[in-house]
This record gives sequence, structure tokens and C-alpha cells, in this order.
Amino acid sequence: MTPNPLTSSQRWLCGLSFFIADVRDGLGPFLGLFLMGQGWQADDIGYLMGAAGIAGMLATTPLGAWVDGSRRKRALLAGATAATQIVAAVVGALFGPAIMGLTLGLAGPQGLPRQLARNEAWNHAGNVVAAALAGLAGYRWGLPAVFVLMLLMGCGALLCLAGIRACDIDHDVARGLDVRLAAGTPPSPPSAWRVLAGSHELCLLAVTMMLFHLGNAAMLPLFGQSVVARGQADPSAFTASTIVVAQLVMIPVALLAGRYAERHGYRALVTVALAALPLRGAIAAAWASPWALIPVQVLDGVGAGLLGVALPGLVAHVLRGSGHINAGLGAVMAIQGIGAALSPALAGWIVQHGDYATAFVSLGACAAIGLLVFRYGRMNTVWEQRAADASLTAPPCLYVRNDPAMARTVRRGRYKINPER
Repeated sequence: MTPNPLTSSQRWLCGLSFFIADVRDGLGPFLGLFLMGQGWQADDIGYLMGAAGIAGMLATTPLGAWVDGSRRKRALLAGATAATQIVAAVVGALFGPAIMGLTLGLAGPQGLPRQLARNEAWNHAGNVVAAALAGLAGYRWGLPAVFVLMLLMGCGALLCLAGIRACDIDHDVARGLDVRLAAGTPPSPPSAWRVLAGSHELCLLAVTMMLFHLGNAAMLPLFGQSVVARGQADPSAFTASTIVVAQLVMIPVALLAGRYAERHGYRALVTVALAALPLRGAIAAAWASPWALIPVQVLDGVGAGLLGVALPGLVAHVLRGSGHINAGLGAVMAIQGIGAALSPALAGWIVQHGDYATAFVSLGACAAIGLLVFRYGRMNTVWEQRAADASLTAPPCLYVRNDPAMARTVRRGRYKINPER
């Protein structure tokens, strides 16, 4: 199947993904090293980063619902970009659902896997450029130069947003409504909270992602801190190197993930991503050398590159037709944010009362538990279905189960439900 040519707005969306990488992630791993240089202990650094993560987690689900109901997604992203340095933890929760809404509204369900892959590839390329420049600037002028770089990247993101035409965004498709079933859809579809709470598949995915991020979020900053604590590397240069290695791997992995998802779905991508983290933790624990950077961060690139495509794709597939896809993505991000917020505190506590090797193994074990949950707790999930079939050709089981009127319409034979479901 030949992919449709990109519209100008889709090209600007790729540019937005490039520039927004540094704006959304902020100081990232540099923050831990900066505080370490100010005399902070590992557990105190973890508690501070955990508090910021919790604040962002609490804001994610309501902001996702806001994106679902808004027809000004460009304005939302523009406002978030302008304000991100003031209230970074809160407005940062808006980026994921808003980017997803723009992507689905511009590319449509059938073009979603490839556009997600392009977004991720450009986003990781932006991270590579930003990390390389941050490393050079930090080495030459110190960590304050990183703030200037973030300002410049924010300006680039705003320029790309201006290039996305409002008329190119289908806001019904962007929130996951099935416009071809509008005539048979009841006037009062289920609320976002009812849809999200009633989806077993979504809840299971959220728990899986929480366990993954409980192990993943602290792995990179902890690895950088362990090397710097042994006096084996310059803080700014080494941290930039860890980011660059992972992001360079994420670019081709994301593109390949999009192609794979079009043909085979997302389930295998999530499985591989979950399996990579325990191996990554074992290598970091067993090899106390700066050279461990290469395998540790290559595996990081594999996991993040796959999940960057698979997670929003799975949410869109599970909730298609409900009109609450972005709220669903926000809910999953909120639950995984619990794990990400607790991860630095957990890692810092283990290091303070044990050592770095024990912390790496413990973080990897969290993802291993998540893999077991994902593989054996699926129950009637729909994840095996190909992403190519997720083109909104039928109302999802969730919507039919929750609405008797739609169920009667389906029983009369007006719409055909995929037998795999």
C-alpha cells in the first residue's frame, strides 16, 4: 500500500516535534547533576524530581479531556510552549495529548502509525541536536547556557505551530469520533470518565506503563550520577553523550516501529520495549565503566523508540469511536506518571541505603513485572488486531457495551463488527 503524500501541515507537525523535544523535556538529566554539584544527596534529588513528576501527573488526565473538547489545538500548544518554563511540570502534561490530537486530526486513523513514527523520529532528532548543543554549551559556558538553548527551541516550536493550518485539522477525528457512524450514534455518548473507567484494556495498559516508568525514569540520571560520582567523566559532556546515544537509536527504531505497526499491530512492540529495560539494568549494574554507556543507552533507545509509537497507537485503537482518545492518552500518561514520579525517589533511597548496582537491578525488576502483567493479564484484549484494521470501520466493543441504542443498531445488521473482537 502506497502511503498518502504528506500535507504541508503534516510537514510542519514534524518540525514541531523536532523543536518541542527540548521545550517539553526541559533540563531532564542535567537537573540531577546540577543539584549534585550543589551538594545535594541522591535521595534528596530523587524526592525533588518525584514531587515535580507528581504535579504533572495530576494535571495530565483533565488536560487530555480539554484537548478532546477543544477546536483550538494549535493555540493550546502555543500557550503551553510559551508558559512551559514558568509552570513546566503542569503544562508539560498538555504536550502528549495535544500532539496526539493534532496527529490524528491531520493524518487520520489509517495514516496514524506512520505519522506517529515521523513525529517520534523528528522528536528524537531534536533531542539529539539539543543534547549535543547543551553539552557543548555546558562544557564551554556552564549549565546556565542550557536555559538559553531551551528558549531558542521554544521559538522554533512556535514558528512550526504557525505553519499548521487550522482548516487541515479534523477535530472530530482528532478526538476519536467515528464521523461515518454519526447518523447512528446516540445524541449523548458516554462521558469521558465512564468510557475510561469501563475499558479493561486501557486500565491494563496504564498499569503496565506505570511499572515500566517506575523502572525507567530514574535509570538515565542514575547512570550519569554513578559515573560522575566515581570521577570518571565530566558531568555536562557525559550526560549529553548518554542522551545522544539513546536518541540516535530511537530515530530508526521509531520509523521501523511505524512500518511494523501498520501491518502487525502494536503488541509485539510493547513486549520488546518492556523486555529491554531489565537487560539494561543488569548491564548497568554489572559493568561499572563509562563504556557501559553504549549498550545501556542503545537499549534505552530501543525501548523508548518503540513505546513512543506504540503507546498512543494502542490508546487510539482501544478507544476509537468513543470521542475520548486524548483523555484516554492523558489518563494513561497520568498513571504512568505515578511510576515516573516515584522512580527517582525509589532509586535515590536504594542508593542511599545500598549502592548503585542494587538500584539498577531493582529498577529493571519493575519493568519485568510490567512485562508479566502485559503478557498474562490481557484477558479479552483487542491488541492483537492489526493497526491497519483500526480505521474506524465499526464502533468499538466498549462503545457498544456501554450504549444499548448502539447495541440494538448493531444487532439489526446495520454495522458489521470485526469477528476478531
